Amino acid sequence: MTTHEEQCACEEYRELSRRGFIGATGVAAGAALLPGWLPEIKYAESQNSSRDVIVSVFLRGGADGLTMVAPFADADYYRGRPAIAVPRPDTSASNRGTALDNFFMFPPGMMGLYPAWQAQNLAIVHATGQLGTNSRSHFEAERYMEAGKPNDYNLVTGWLARHLMSSAPMRAGAPLRALALGWGGMRLTLSGAPNTLPIPEPPNYTMARNIGPQLDRLYTSAWAPARNAARDGISTINLLQSINFRGYVPSNGAVYPNTDFGRGFRSLAALIKADVGVEAAHLDIGGWDTHAQQGSTGGVMHNLMVDFSNTLGAFWADIIKGPTTRRLTVVCISEFGRNARENGSQGTDHGRAGAAFFLGTHIRGGRVISSWPGLDRAVLEDGQDLRVTIDYRDLLAEIVQRRLNNPNLDLVFPGYVPVERGITL
Repeated sequence: MTTHEEQCACEEYRELSRRGFIGATGVAAGAALLPGWLPEIKYAESQNSSRDVIVSVFLRGGADGLTMVAPFADADYYRGRPAIAVPRPDTSASNRGTALDNFFMFPPGMMGLYPAWQAQNLAIVHATGQLGTNSRSHFEAERYMEAGKPNDYNLVTGWLARHLMSSAPMRAGAPLRALALGWGGMRLTLSGAPNTLPIPEPPNYTMARNIGPQLDRLYTSAWAPARNAARDGISTINLLQSINFRGYVPSNGAVYPNTDFGRGFRSLAALIKADVGVEAAHLDIGGWDTHAQQGSTGGVMHNLMVDFSNTLGAFWADIIKGPTTRRLTVVCISEFGRNARENGSQGTDHGRAGAAFFLGTHIRGGRVISSWPGLDRAVLEDGQDLRVTIDYRDLLAEIVQRRLNNPNLDLVFPGYVPVERGITL
């Protein structure tokens, strides 16, 4: 069944979505118990608890940062988008934006994150994206961004996986260090990570029933890799079954949306509070390929922003807000942004720079960080796109070094020397 979001998307995005679902249905049966290890990398063995739990969110489809964090003070924003621009915050329009500073604003759909912004736990980086490639292909741009290196098809592990490879476990002996939540399977971001599984829906985790006998046979196998994988699989099953996902009650009155994204974060909150040694998670929210009928304060884009912001807002209230300070950071990125000008279908086509979001108590929040290049046609990339002025690896590298206490940036982001942008405390 084709969703309304898919009807508005390009054929490449629809094909990637189908591949992701088909791949996930096979992975969910337990084949991912044997991830793609890199034998030349030696995993750290000593325990290390002096770092944050990290949550990676990928907005698949090319999220329009010019709507999510709209530059109302740039007059060219309104010239290029006469039908879909967010109304200025100083107008009387009922669907007007809410100013974040004297230049950027949230549209109504992003207001679920406004309390975190006011608490200075949310930082936004605009005009960010990938330098070193100008690909507008979903497949290529996603691959390069998740790998942490452009134009290298030989790199088969993800940036977050290599962080886990090169850092000590936060809890020695934890059967599950990281997980990919949702029906996308094991995304490249976590591909190759030790003690990591794709788990679509933890409350409905049926691995024990589906492959329990196979795991038992592997556990008695003389082949050490199979025996160790089976042992970890059985431990993970027991761990997940010990957590009351269905009966979980969020803190501070937080209400998660009843969507795949919202339910994923609700399950993640229960897992984090159970304190079982999970130190990284990855979630996707797709549908951002808004080639037609995009809207800004209604329609496809608005509904996506509501799901995104209300889910993260609930997670902030549930996990981050309050007297208990948790070492936790959320990073949200998309493969590219959208064209600076609307198209003839009142949508936007594939672009370059977009916006990234960082959430946590140790984030220098309440700020939109940007080296704004402008939206005048003369300064747009190829005459059509917002230029990338801040490489996304600068931002992730700062999180890896400052919040995850991992100095191995040359391994996590090969061949790149990052510039610190001051997004962390």
